[in-house]
Amino acid sequence: MAKKFRLPYKYEIHLHYLLFYHLFFSVFFTWYILNFGGDSQGYWRLGMQQVLVRDPSWMKYFGTSTTFILWLCYVPAKVIGLNYITGNILFGFLGFIGIRYIYVMVAEYFPTNHKVLNIPLFPYVFYFLNLHFWTAGVGKDAICFWGIAWFLFALQKYQSRWWEALIALFFVYMARPHMGQALIGGAAIAILLGSHMRIQYKVVLGLIAAAGTFYLLSSTAEFLKLEELSLESLNEMSMTTARNLSRGHVGSAVDISSYSLPMKAFTYLFRPLFLDAHNFVALFSSVENALYLWLSLFIYQNWKPEAIRDMPLFLKAGIITFIPVTFAFMNALSNLGVVMRMKNMTMIYFMLFCFYLIVHNKKQRYLRAMDRKRFFQRRQAIIDQKKALAQEN
Repeated sequence: MAKKFRLPYKYEIHLHYLLFYHLFFSVFFTWYILNFGGDSQGYWRLGMQQVLVRDPSWMKYFGTSTTFILWLCYVPAKVIGLNYITGNILFGFLGFIGIRYIYVMVAEYFPTNHKVLNIPLFPYVFYFLNLHFWTAGVGKDAICFWGIAWFLFALQKYQSRWWEALIALFFVYMARPHMGQALIGGAAIAILLGSHMRIQYKVVLGLIAAAGTFYLLSSTAEFLKLEELSLESLNEMSMTTARNLSRGHVGSAVDISSYSLPMKAFTYLFRPLFLDAHNFVALFSSVENALYLWLSLFIYQNWKPEAIRDMPLFLKAGIITFIPVTFAFMNALSNLGVVMRMKNMTMIYFMLFCFYLIVHNKKQRYLRAMDRKRFFQRRQAIIDQKKALAQEN
């Protein structure tokens, strides 16, 4: 893929480093789950208590959410008999492919780079711990991250890759239906906002997206265990979930029920910070969140209509998807460990959005400076030419 996109060698070599880095996290993820517990083992050993199947067979597990992951694990774990660490490496490989999709799109479509503390953001933001840890093992997180990245990669050139987008959407929706719906809406809005498509095509696309969303409403409501998908029912579910996750016996819990909307958003986007860190994973997350917070401070300064216009389609769709997902999760999640895991699916697109605004503004300033330089050079050339003519006369 690096050769196909003609990446410079200095960026191509980092893809090889990232592969081994991600493989390390698959091994580390295995050790972490075996010692501290997690749903991942239950998926691979088909021992999830939430799913009771009589006379289990492969197709009896087929369904959305937890059952879909069990369905994916059935053949390699139960039929072939692969061990748990091999399963983590297999799922981790999908996570790495998702990282690779985003990596090559940033390398191709971002106009320049930006440094923080004299360290270039690209490619070093792709070494973030959370980006690899949560996508390195068996579970919904690796599938969703891979599926979302693949979907956005296909969307960037949807005229020729539309079939890839459909396959990717299938995996995302089956793993987490609400994420699948958010992707459909985000992709449709991003394409409709583009100026390169004829109006009649935009109308048809809008109707297809609306029909697809309406069709999936019932299954999404069933997944969320709601009688109907409405703002009232979603708010009630969010408050119930928040209360459950903020109980005293839940580790790294914060009580968000009394928080204002801005504080809920801040908690979801930028915590844990250093004072919240209760283990080494949270400590590394604090470094990442500090960078997210720092970059977000430049949004207003670099927000220009030209930047939104020139933004690559994959990033437009990613940030549009990020907004409703963030609004939903920030009202429901109050356990910082769960927050770190859930926001990993889309937080990369928020960071890249801030990154793109900065480098686009930097590029535009450079182009304007070059235009002024050429203007003064032409003016000086004209003045010199006039002087030469005057001397000849």
